[in-house]
Amino acid sequence: MLSVDSVDLKNKFEIKNLDFYYGSFQALFGLTLPIPEKRITALIGPSGCGKSTFLRTLNRMNDMVPGARAEGEVLLNGQNIYAPDVNVTDLRQRVGMVFQRPNPFPQSIYDNVAFGPRVLGMLKTHDLAEIIERSLQDAALWDEVKDNLHAPALSLTPGQQQRLCLARTLAAQPEVILMDEPASALDPVATLHIEDLMWRLAENYTIVIVTHNMQQAARASNFTGFFWLGKLVEYRPTKDIFTAPKEPLTEAYITGRQG
Repeated sequence: MLSVDSVDLKNKFEIKNLDFYYGSFQALFGLTLPIPEKRITALIGPSGCGKSTFLRTLNRMNDMVPGARAEGEVLLNGQNIYAPDVNVTDLRQRVGMVFQRPNPFPQSIYDNVAFGPRVLGMLKTHDLAEIIERSLQDAALWDEVKDNLHAPALSLTPGQQQRLCLARTLAAQPEVILMDEPASALDPVATLHIEDLMWRLAENYTIVIVTHNMQQAARASNFTGFFWLGKLVEYRPTKDIFTAPKEPLTEAYITGRQG
């Protein structure tokens, strides 16, 4: 259990002594940290420090890279997701991902959101129209598109496209949402919309976000991990990281003197 301000939080993930390699290159070194359930965890650090690599270890997206391998444990609800018997398709349904740039399929809004439920066979036990409406509502997009669901997804604004991609992820009914710089391609208004949406989603989902924007991490997370050269320098409640960091390197980075 992660204890913060005398409140015990259930941990969704427990990462233990995680090393990660791309062939002979070691990208992550001995990472050990919890990720609490139904909270937002931000990962900060300079480019190339391992943030996105770590994020992708949480749903094994790195398995697609030839020669990539993990050593150590990544426990999701107490089960090691790198165990030989893990169904990776099931894992990626439970741990969904929203990417840096909006990537809607060249289909209708409706078909984008319906994609996951159709592929996963959810229609045997769920009503597709209900899934689509709920997912778009949860992504704060329903009111903007409900009268035009069969319009091309690519006709939406970038901010709407990113929320559509989030709705597509939510339609698969995940437990965890990973976000790799989800607002980096958006304007300030759309960025704040995504951040507000994250807070609402954290009532029901565990969220882990990679961001280069330290103001965003400070605004939109409960916990922050600072990465440097593949190592986790400091991991604490966000308010403590930004007001009273323990490590000199953390302070140097967030004040702009390093990195």
